[in-house]
Amino acid sequence: MRSQVRITTAAVLLLLGLSSCNGVMDLTPKDQFADDAVFADPNLAQAFVNDMYRGLGHGLYEIMLASISDESHFIHNYNTEPVVKSIITSSDRGAIDDGRFAHYNWAPTYSRIRQTNIFLSKIDGTTFDAALKQRMKGEVFFLRAYFYHNLMRMYGGVPIITKVYGLNEDYQAARNTFQETVAFIVANADSAAALLPLSYSGIDLGRATKGAALALKARVLLYAASELYNRNPSGQPENGYTNVTAQDRTARWQAAKDAAQAVMNLGIYGLFRPTPASAQEAAKNYGDLFLQSMSQEVILSRFFLSTRDDGYNPGLHNGPNGFHTWGGNTPIQNLVDDYRMADGSKFDWNNPAEAAAPYANRDPRFYASIAYDGAPWRPRPDDVKKLDPVGIIQTFRALKLPDSSVVAGLDTRDSPVENWNGAYSGYYVRKFIDPSVNAQFTKEEVPWIFFRYAEVLLNYAEASIELNELGDAATALNQIRVRAGMPPFSAALGQAALRDEYRNERRIEMAFEEQRFFDVRRWMVAPPALSKPAQGINIFLVGTSRTDRTTWTNYRYATDTVQTRVWNDKMYFMPIRLDEMNRNSLLKQNPGY
Repeated sequence: MRSQVRITTAAVLLLLGLSSCNGVMDLTPKDQFADDAVFADPNLAQAFVNDMYRGLGHGLYEIMLASISDESHFIHNYNTEPVVKSIITSSDRGAIDDGRFAHYNWAPTYSRIRQTNIFLSKIDGTTFDAALKQRMKGEVFFLRAYFYHNLMRMYGGVPIITKVYGLNEDYQAARNTFQETVAFIVANADSAAALLPLSYSGIDLGRATKGAALALKARVLLYAASELYNRNPSGQPENGYTNVTAQDRTARWQAAKDAAQAVMNLGIYGLFRPTPASAQEAAKNYGDLFLQSMSQEVILSRFFLSTRDDGYNPGLHNGPNGFHTWGGNTPIQNLVDDYRMADGSKFDWNNPAEAAAPYANRDPRFYASIAYDGAPWRPRPDDVKKLDPVGIIQTFRALKLPDSSVVAGLDTRDSPVENWNGAYSGYYVRKFIDPSVNAQFTKEEVPWIFFRYAEVLLNYAEASIELNELGDAATALNQIRVRAGMPPFSAALGQAALRDEYRNERRIEMAFEEQRFFDVRRWMVAPPALSKPAQGINIFLVGTSRTDRTTWTNYRYATDTVQTRVWNDKMYFMPIRLDEMNRNSLLKQNPGY
């Protein structure tokens, strides 16, 4: 919400609820409030709730979850390599322990859960306005559900804590089963949905709504029905929190479908610009979706201010190095190759016509998601314009000129411009970035979307496919396909083929949106997907002018490995940190750690 991201003093109180010392040292901290003071003042209570929203995190930190999946490669490493090589342990979890992933980590998330528990233990005893009290309770039920859903996705079943512990109490708690964890999240989402309004306006945009609560429920029930949570991925004895026995899969898929349908039935959401007139318009519409402050597709998002440090600066973090930006999370060939041709067929390097022009006639979403060699960007910085007066992405490896000299593209590791920030893969993220903003100096202010209507349609379609209700699946999927400017799917494909098409459609539609990391795990396709080397592209060409792209010819493309990756089945779930295990003897570690 616009208001909550501006509140810094309401970092108010991770220690709310703890009693202070008595006597001469009984001083009132200047940056904290006693819980009695907070729950006597509706403004302070609202500030407390606002601070909880910061625990949601976002997906546009400098390291993106995409770079520890098969979407991108993080060029600065920052301990991502141990994750993609499956060598993390409970005492060295690599980039998982980076503060930019705090919203997926045990201690920070339980700190946020403690805040929700404090609030819910106090709010009914206040004399606040009834409507405000109802709304805040709904928000906090949603936030608690969301925090637990992040823990569930990373660890499986986790301890369900609803009480507020004091300083000298026994904090040890055993893990609840996966089923109990799901049930708790769903119950909290239902409580939130019953209390929250359908929408907000003005400064309250960004608060949790009924739709957000129902969308969270739909996502969690989809996970609960998925393969990972109904099989034993480790081969070890059943433990209830990761290795579980399959239940009634049909009932689970039906519950997931019904939950997605409940969001659709609200009648207030739809796809952003759903009927493009051309492929070019489809690409523009898809790209513009992520640059809007709000649209009918957005169910819940987080707003940012250029004046505030929220770890958010996608243009600077991920822009091409030849524009004095940092490269960062660079898309890999593995993802690029999965963008279909415009006619819906698979791209094929063995097709001479496609191999000679690999960026022509692709799914329009490719052009809105990936910055590739030859893609338009923005005017070059003044000190680089003499080498590129147009502002076109240059990721070619070698341009041979008439004097037999060879030069590399400006946006590469061999660039004369900050080559240390160049992509190894030959690609940069286009999605989420507004090229009209000079990211070297200015931070854009586009939101991060937690839930959008396209995900709901995809969730509905997936459940329908698994129920073999293929007509329903195709109807939902084809809304997305029409918006994307792509040919429709037919139920006549059959269940297996439509499932394969659906999974690729979800990969493309939700690229870089913190879905793929979890999708390959819950579908149990991680071994082939995440054991493949991260690939990039090498481009060779000739030309008569360094600065005149119209003279460049004889393009040759060759894929190359930019990072070796390894899969181990322990990586289906993340390890609980060793220090957490040491302080809580009732915890059981995930298999393989």
